[in-house]
Amino acid sequence: MKVLVVDDDFMVARIHAGYVARTPGFTVVRSAHTGRAALTAVSENAPDLVLLDIYLPDMSGLDVLRAIRGLAQPVDVLVITAARDVGTVRAALRGGAVNYLIKPFTAGALSDRLMRYAETRRHLTGIGGEARQEDVDRLFGASITVHLPKGLSQTTCALVAETLRRTGTDLSAAEAAALTGLSRVSARRYLEYLCATGRAELRPRYGTAGRPEHRYSWTGSS
Repeated sequence: MKVLVVDDDFMVARIHAGYVARTPGFTVVRSAHTGRAALTAVSENAPDLVLLDIYLPDMSGLDVLRAIRGLAQPVDVLVITAARDVGTVRAALRGGAVNYLIKPFTAGALSDRLMRYAETRRHLTGIGGEARQEDVDRLFGASITVHLPKGLSQTTCALVAETLRRTGTDLSAAEAAALTGLSRVSARRYLEYLCATGRAELRPRYGTAGRPEHRYSWTGSS
């Protein structure tokens, strides 16, 4: 997915772009440092997602958000800002922001929100012509929170899920570990959890001798 990074500080924009580039499935198409430049970049680059600061030198990020909502092409906005006042948060929600991240934040915090956004996009695409109530609940965050087993994290689980989905083929725990930077044992735990929740399936591969190799493939059914 294509991302536009908007921040008045050149160095901060570069740091955020680096965070995005390290998140599987996302690429930065451009950075902008003013509101007007952001709107131009949206028109010229057609990003899927805009990381939008509120404090810009020429106009408020909230005005940029409202202007983006008036454009013909669909663009989602994730607000990243130091603004903590409830009025700004409420305005961002009313303006249709998909999430709101308060500065300063870690690379993991941004990656977690990007992966959630990607999962929501995939789920919306897979619904088809009509949505069930459980589909709507999941999209709007009304579903019951799923608690991962002890020792597993949402961010790393999203990373393993995205890696498995993106490869388009089955992976062993060792291969998944190499692609994600995890240990083989940790990768296997996440893969087994994805199988248990219906997002992946186990496919034994039988060789000429010995035990079959466990391989995992993405189903995305949950």
